[in-house]
Amino acid sequence: MLKSPPADTTLLLVVRHGATEANLRRPYILQGRSLNGELSEVGREQVRLAREFLGSFPVNQVYSSPMLRARQTAELIAEPHGLPVQTVEDIIEVDVGEWESLSWDVIEQRDPEYYARFMAQPDQIPYKGGESYRDVRDRVVPAFRSLAARHPGEMLVVVAHNVVNRALLAETLQLDLRYAKDLKQNNACVNILRYRQDQLDLLTMNGIFHLGEA
Repeated sequence: MLKSPPADTTLLLVVRHGATEANLRRPYILQGRSLNGELSEVGREQVRLAREFLGSFPVNQVYSSPMLRARQTAELIAEPHGLPVQTVEDIIEVDVGEWESLSWDVIEQRDPEYYARFMAQPDQIPYKGGESYRDVRDRVVPAFRSLAARHPGEMLVVVAHNVVNRALLAETLQLDLRYAKDLKQNNACVNILRYRQDQLDLLTMNGIFHLGEA
Protein backbone atom coordinates (compact mmCIF):
# COMPACT_ATOMS: atom_id res chain seq x y z
CA MET A 1 0.00 0.00 0.00
CA LEU A 2 1.20 3.49 -0.80
CA LYS A 3 1.38 6.07 1.96
CA SER A 4 0.12 9.62 1.69
CA PRO A 5 2.67 11.72 -0.21
CA PRO A 6 4.71 14.57 1.32
CA ALA A 7 3.24 18.07 1.28
CA ASP A 8 5.14 19.01 -1.89
CA THR A 9 4.13 15.89 -3.84
CA THR A 10 0.99 14.59 -5.57
CA LEU A 11 0.50 10.92 -6.39
CA LEU A 12 -1.65 10.10 -9.42
CA LEU A 13 -3.13 6.61 -9.69
CA VAL A 14 -4.10 6.61 -13.36
CA VAL A 15 -6.50 3.78 -14.15
CA ARG A 16 -7.81 2.54 -17.47
CA HIS A 17 -11.54 1.79 -17.35
CA GLY A 18 -12.78 -1.79 -17.10
CA ALA A 19 -13.67 -3.75 -20.22
CA THR A 20 -16.80 -3.11 -22.27
CA GLU A 21 -18.30 -5.54 -24.76
CA ALA A 22 -16.40 -3.68 -27.51
CA ASN A 23 -13.11 -4.40 -25.73
CA LEU A 24 -13.95 -8.09 -25.45
CA ARG A 25 -14.82 -8.70 -29.10
CA ARG A 26 -12.31 -10.65 -31.16
CA PRO A 27 -11.19 -8.77 -33.07
CA TYR A 28 -12.07 -5.87 -30.81
CA ILE A 29 -13.60 -2.73 -32.27
CA LEU A 30 -12.49 0.86 -31.75
CA GLN A 31 -14.57 2.86 -29.32
CA GLY A 32 -13.77 6.52 -29.15
CA ARG A 33 -16.55 8.90 -28.22
CA SER A 34 -19.62 7.80 -30.18
CA LEU A 35 -19.70 4.33 -28.63
CA ASN A 36 -20.48 5.15 -25.02
CA GLY A 37 -21.23 1.68 -23.69
CA GLU A 38 -21.28 0.52 -20.11
CA LEU A 39 -18.95 -1.93 -18.43
CA SER A 40 -19.43 -5.59 -19.26
CA GLU A 41 -19.69 -8.23 -16.53
CA VAL A 42 -16.01 -8.99 -17.13
CA GLY A 43 -15.24 -5.29 -16.82
CA ARG A 44 -17.13 -5.00 -13.54
CA GLU A 45 -15.15 -7.91 -12.13
CA GLN A 46 -11.90 -6.25 -13.24
CA VAL A 47 -12.93 -3.03 -11.51
CA ARG A 48 -13.99 -4.93 -8.38
CA LEU A 49 -10.46 -6.30 -8.16
CA ALA A 50 -9.02 -2.82 -8.72
CA ARG A 51 -11.31 -1.46 -6.01
CA GLU A 52 -10.11 -4.11 -3.56
CA PHE A 53 -6.50 -3.30 -4.42
CA LEU A 54 -6.94 0.46 -4.00
CA GLY A 55 -9.43 0.28 -1.14
CA SER A 56 -6.79 0.62 1.58
CA PHE A 57 -4.87 3.40 -0.17
CA PRO A 58 -5.29 6.90 1.35
CA VAL A 59 -7.06 8.32 -1.69
CA ASN A 60 -8.19 11.94 -1.39
CA GLN A 61 -9.84 12.64 -4.75
CA VAL A 62 -11.35 10.62 -7.61
CA TYR A 63 -11.52 12.05 -11.13
CA SER A 64 -12.83 10.56 -14.35
CA SER A 65 -13.33 11.05 -18.04
CA PRO A 66 -16.98 11.89 -18.79
CA MET A 67 -17.44 8.66 -20.80
CA LEU A 68 -19.82 6.13 -19.20
CA ARG A 69 -17.28 3.29 -19.02
CA ALA A 70 -14.81 5.53 -17.18
CA ARG A 71 -17.40 7.03 -14.82
CA GLN A 72 -18.72 3.60 -13.86
CA THR A 73 -15.17 2.48 -13.13
CA ALA A 74 -14.45 5.58 -11.07
CA GLU A 75 -17.69 5.31 -9.09
CA LEU A 76 -16.93 1.72 -8.08
CA ILE A 77 -13.37 2.60 -7.03
CA ALA A 78 -14.56 5.68 -5.12
CA GLU A 79 -17.13 3.79 -3.01
CA PRO A 80 -14.80 2.47 -0.25
CA HIS A 81 -13.36 5.97 0.17
CA GLY A 82 -16.75 7.71 0.36
CA LEU A 83 -15.67 10.16 -2.33
CA PRO A 84 -17.61 11.81 -5.16
CA VAL A 85 -16.41 11.37 -8.74
CA GLN A 86 -15.43 14.58 -10.49
CA THR A 87 -15.32 14.57 -14.30
CA VAL A 88 -12.63 16.18 -16.46
CA GLU A 89 -13.64 16.85 -20.06
CA ASP A 90 -10.08 17.06 -21.37
CA ILE A 91 -9.30 13.43 -20.53
CA ILE A 92 -12.08 12.05 -22.73
CA GLU A 93 -10.95 9.29 -25.08
CA VAL A 94 -9.41 10.02 -28.48
CA ASP A 95 -11.77 10.93 -31.31
CA VAL A 96 -11.34 8.03 -33.75
CA GLY A 97 -13.45 9.70 -36.43
CA GLU A 98 -14.60 7.46 -39.28
CA TRP A 99 -13.04 4.39 -37.65
CA GLU A 100 -15.49 4.31 -34.75
CA SER A 101 -16.92 0.77 -34.20
CA LEU A 102 -14.55 -0.81 -36.76
CA SER A 103 -11.84 -3.41 -36.11
CA TRP A 104 -8.26 -2.84 -37.28
CA ASP A 105 -8.47 -5.57 -39.92
CA VAL A 106 -11.56 -3.95 -41.46
CA ILE A 107 -9.88 -0.54 -41.38
CA GLU A 108 -6.81 -1.91 -43.13
CA GLN A 109 -8.94 -3.59 -45.81
CA ARG A 110 -11.03 -0.47 -46.46
CA ASP A 111 -8.26 2.09 -46.50
CA PRO A 112 -4.84 0.39 -46.65
CA GLU A 113 -2.85 3.50 -47.65
CA TYR A 114 -4.20 5.73 -44.90
CA TYR A 115 -3.96 2.88 -42.38
CA ALA A 116 -0.27 2.43 -43.20
CA ARG A 117 0.40 6.16 -42.84
CA PHE A 118 -1.35 6.26 -39.47
CA MET A 119 0.52 3.23 -38.15
CA ALA A 120 3.84 4.76 -39.22
CA GLN A 121 3.19 8.25 -37.82
CA PRO A 122 0.27 8.30 -35.36
CA ASP A 123 1.76 11.41 -33.77
CA GLN A 124 1.12 13.36 -36.99
CA ILE A 125 -1.51 11.38 -38.90
CA PRO A 126 -4.87 11.40 -37.09
CA TYR A 127 -7.38 8.62 -36.83
CA LYS A 128 -9.25 9.29 -40.07
CA GLY A 129 -11.53 12.25 -39.43
CA GLY A 130 -10.46 12.37 -35.78
CA GLU A 131 -7.46 13.17 -33.58
CA SER A 132 -3.78 12.29 -33.75
CA TYR A 133 -1.72 11.20 -30.75
CA ARG A 134 -0.24 14.70 -30.73
CA ASP A 135 -3.73 16.19 -30.46
CA VAL A 136 -4.49 13.91 -27.53
CA ARG A 137 -1.19 14.66 -25.80
CA ASP A 138 -1.70 18.41 -26.16
CA ARG A 139 -5.00 18.36 -24.28
CA VAL A 140 -4.34 15.49 -21.87
CA VAL A 141 -0.94 16.37 -20.41
CA PRO A 142 -1.95 19.89 -19.28
CA ALA A 143 -5.12 18.44 -17.74
CA PHE A 144 -3.19 15.90 -15.65
CA ARG A 145 -0.58 18.45 -14.66
CA SER A 146 -3.32 20.86 -13.59
CA LEU A 147 -4.97 18.21 -11.41
CA ALA A 148 -1.64 17.33 -9.81
CA ALA A 149 -0.73 20.98 -9.17
CA ARG A 150 -4.08 21.61 -7.43
CA HIS A 151 -3.66 18.77 -4.93
CA PRO A 152 -0.20 18.82 -3.30
CA GLY A 153 0.12 16.33 -0.49
CA GLU A 154 -2.77 14.23 -1.85
CA MET A 155 -3.32 10.96 -3.68
CA LEU A 156 -5.66 11.06 -6.68
CA VAL A 157 -7.33 8.30 -8.67
CA VAL A 158 -7.90 9.37 -12.27
CA VAL A 159 -9.84 7.02 -14.55
CA ALA A 160 -9.23 7.50 -18.26
CA HIS A 161 -8.71 5.57 -21.48
CA ASN A 162 -6.23 3.59 -23.54
CA VAL A 163 -4.98 6.34 -25.87
CA VAL A 164 -5.25 9.04 -23.20
CA ASN A 165 -3.05 7.02 -20.85
CA ARG A 166 -0.59 6.15 -23.60
CA ALA A 167 -0.14 9.81 -24.57
CA LEU A 168 0.42 10.80 -20.93
CA LEU A 169 2.88 7.97 -20.33
CA ALA A 170 4.85 8.69 -23.50
CA GLU A 171 5.24 12.33 -22.45
CA THR A 172 6.26 11.34 -18.92
CA LEU A 173 8.84 8.88 -20.26
CA GLN A 174 10.04 11.38 -22.88
CA LEU A 175 9.28 8.70 -25.46
CA ASP A 176 8.92 9.61 -29.14
CA LEU A 177 5.17 9.96 -29.57
CA ARG A 178 5.26 7.66 -32.61
CA TYR A 179 5.74 4.77 -30.20
CA ALA A 180 3.01 5.69 -27.73
CA LYS A 181 0.61 3.23 -29.38
CA ASP A 182 2.94 0.39 -28.37
CA LEU A 183 2.56 1.10 -24.65
CA LYS A 184 0.37 -1.58 -23.08
CA GLN A 185 -2.68 -0.51 -21.08
CA ASN A 186 -4.84 -3.40 -19.88
CA ASN A 187 -8.41 -2.73 -18.84
CA ALA A 188 -8.47 -1.77 -15.12
CA CYS A 189 -4.68 -1.43 -14.95
CA VAL A 190 -3.11 1.06 -12.53
CA ASN A 191 -0.27 3.45 -13.43
CA ILE A 192 1.39 5.39 -10.61
CA LEU A 193 2.83 8.82 -11.35
CA ARG A 194 4.48 11.28 -8.98
CA TYR A 195 4.24 15.04 -9.43
CA ARG A 196 6.80 17.15 -7.57
CA GLN A 197 8.42 20.52 -8.34
CA ASP A 198 6.52 20.73 -11.63
CA GLN A 199 7.96 17.37 -12.70
CA LEU A 200 5.99 14.21 -13.56
CA ASP A 201 7.74 10.87 -12.97
CA LEU A 202 6.45 7.38 -13.66
CA LEU A 203 6.71 4.92 -10.78
CA THR A 204 4.58 2.03 -12.12
CA MET A 205 3.16 1.37 -15.59
CA ASN A 206 0.30 -0.97 -16.47
CA GLY A 207 0.13 -2.53 -13.01
CA ILE A 208 -2.10 -5.61 -13.29
CA PHE A 209 -1.03 -7.73 -10.31
CA HIS A 210 -4.47 -7.22 -8.76
CA LEU A 211 -6.09 -8.74 -11.87
CA GLY A 212 -4.12 -11.99 -11.71
CA GLU A 213 -2.95 -11.50 -15.29
CA ALA A 214 0.51 -12.20 -16.68
